[in-house]
Amino acid sequence: PCLRCPCCPLAEKTGKVLGEFCRCYREQYGVALFNSVRYEIEGNGGPQAQLLHRKVPLEDHVIYSGNIFQYIEENKKWRNRFCVVPHNYGLVLYENKLAYERDLPPRVLVNSAGYKVLTSVEQYLELVNSSLPGVTPKSGQSPILKCPTDFPLILWHPYARHYYCCVMTGKEQEKWRAVFQDCVRHCNNGISEDSKVEAPAFTDAIRMYRQAKEQFGTWDMLCGNETQVLSNLVMEELLPELRSTIGPRLKGKAQERQRTWIQISDAVYRMVYEQTKAQYDAVTAKCEQERPQMESIIRTDMDQIITSKEHLASKIRAFVLPKAEVCVRNHVQPYISSILEALMAPTSQGFAEVREVFFKEVTDMNMNIVNEGGLEKLVEYMEKLSHLAFHPVKMQSCYEKMEQLKLEGLQQRFDVSSTSVFKQRAQIHMRQQMDDAVHTFETLLHQELGKLQGKDELCKSIQRILERVLKKFDYDSSTVRKKFFREALLQITIPFLLKKLAPTCKGELAKFQELIFEDFANFILVENTYEEVVLQSVMKDIMQAVKEAAVQRKHNLYRDSMVLHNSDPNLHLLGEGIPIDWAEEYSGQQEPEPGTDRRRRAKQVVSVIQTDEGVLPYEVGTQGLLQPSSPQPDAETPPSCPDGVEKIREALAEESLGADAPSEASAHHAAPSPKPRADVPSEPKVPHTAPASPTPGAEPLPAAPHTACHQPSDKETGEEVASLCSPVQPMGTTESGEGVQTEF
Repeated sequence: PCLRCPCCPLAEKTGKVLGEFCRCYREQYGVALFNSVRYEIEGNGGPQAQLLHRKVPLEDHVIYSGNIFQYIEENKKWRNRFCVVPHNYGLVLYENKLAYERDLPPRVLVNSAGYKVLTSVEQYLELVNSSLPGVTPKSGQSPILKCPTDFPLILWHPYARHYYCCVMTGKEQEKWRAVFQDCVRHCNNGISEDSKVEAPAFTDAIRMYRQAKEQFGTWDMLCGNETQVLSNLVMEELLPELRSTIGPRLKGKAQERQRTWIQISDAVYRMVYEQTKAQYDAVTAKCEQERPQMESIIRTDMDQIITSKEHLASKIRAFVLPKAEVCVRNHVQPYISSILEALMAPTSQGFAEVREVFFKEVTDMNMNIVNEGGLEKLVEYMEKLSHLAFHPVKMQSCYEKMEQLKLEGLQQRFDVSSTSVFKQRAQIHMRQQMDDAVHTFETLLHQELGKLQGKDELCKSIQRILERVLKKFDYDSSTVRKKFFREALLQITIPFLLKKLAPTCKGELAKFQELIFEDFANFILVENTYEEVVLQSVMKDIMQAVKEAAVQRKHNLYRDSMVLHNSDPNLHLLGEGIPIDWAEEYSGQQEPEPGTDRRRRAKQVVSVIQTDEGVLPYEVGTQGLLQPSSPQPDAETPPSCPDGVEKIREALAEESLGADAPSEASAHHAAPSPKPRADVPSEPKVPHTAPASPTPGAEPLPAAPHTACHQPSDKETGEEVASLCSPVQPMGTTESGEGVQTEF
């Protein structure tokens, strides 16, 4: 089937789902615009943050790069790829390091939103077997995937294509897993919070659409940017019908049917994505076009709109509140403290670990400055410290604390499908708090440097600034966590209450529509006002529970009445200045590096384990890795090519022998009195190596100008990038499997 054909059943079904969503979006857009303008006029300032916030934390930086083996499905081979994770957390796989340095087009671009990172084939097979019920390989048959090493890294998605990688050692696997999970975490958070109208309009429209289908509670696939989330929404409705229609018609062995099903699902997902993007772009453009007129009405009639809304709310409150209060008292109130305690323990442990990692890194840096020298070493260490928050390995110990979150029993009672949404949200807060602490520290230290004389003064100043920043961190950490707890409690209880009240309240809401003036109908919705009344019924109990936890100083929470007096009144003015570049400012370099060299020597947050040069190592054939019976008439096997998993492992081991450089330790645990170290953990820049020589007789490739052409755009949509680089087939891969594989 082809969704580009209007008569295609899939295209028709997709269009119907998108049509309903777009109607919800247009309604929510007016409400979100009104709320935004009202907030702008009235203001609602909470506690002022004590730490500085960096606007562009990773500009001109690479998170990680290194060699990894990838399975190419199209030609059924494992190949060594040079993987780069740029500042926007897209996964970019190049032919080799030389191709990256020469700015050649990448082989694969992956946006990891919605993916799960798996580190065992067994986990993957379990998910694959459940995706197509009734199709499971018999015992003794080869599974759909075999890995040539014991250290796989698999990216699994419920709808899109899967990506298979592996490495040679457990240490590499742990490091890559942390990097991949950071990419997933970042890409899942793809809806910009800076958008005060479009973002809330979109998320509310998604929620209203799903509630209309009686789907309450959290949703695991609210992942990625708006088009990705909307594509997931469509696929959620398409997939059961697609599975029941196509599943019984699949032929061949169980593994072949599973593989075919994955390809079909991916093909449909890509076509749905195209149709979704077109329709969503159209509705947002239309709303944007109408915005000036709507905003003019809001600003002119703000008081009348507020009065009209309050009148409507009072009528709905009189009808709903008695029922809602009984429901809260019987079904919600007894469990609020249990939910809060389950949230507080792992979250607060994670933030405490963030504080400890920051303290340890700064203290170690200070001790090493005492041992090794002054300003020169400080610049080197500050270059590394400035991006501590974006170091997936060092931050892993913080993130792991949140993985302990369990809502035993409560999860079923309140219909919470998964705790992953709360885990990832808390982890993003942790990373932000770490970066704010680091940025505040480096800003204060940079201000002091001109006044300091000698190594002793420098070390005393670092210790003094560290203590100031930790006080600010404790205050901001408490504020952020209390807000997170309140939001999480609402996110758990409100859908539960709406579902409980729906049978007695939902059908009666239509009669309140007549209370809204026609001129204000774009800005006041009965459904939204009803939800606000339900929220008010439980908000008092939630606020009280969080307040009591703070009064009891549980998990180092501060009381709301506590205000940290600002000892740095001009600090926020400093934060608005030009970002500090320690290397450039203190290294004495006057001339900027040419574009190609700048790409080759890009600053990197995480150090590389493998230091293989740009020569592609031995290509591993996959006879016996997938279907032994699958014919490969076009694959030419080298004479020395092994055909068994054990031999392949030996071949990979030989190729990687001696390639592993010593890796750094992961995030350090707390130490009451840290000792001086001569080797503070460092993340060197990409090695300054000369490109490998071209093959004899071949003309050397000219160095391309340094552009952002071959990196994922900030929207993180792979196909946009690919279209700038080279023509790409609709499915994103050439017949040989060597073309650019794009992902959404």
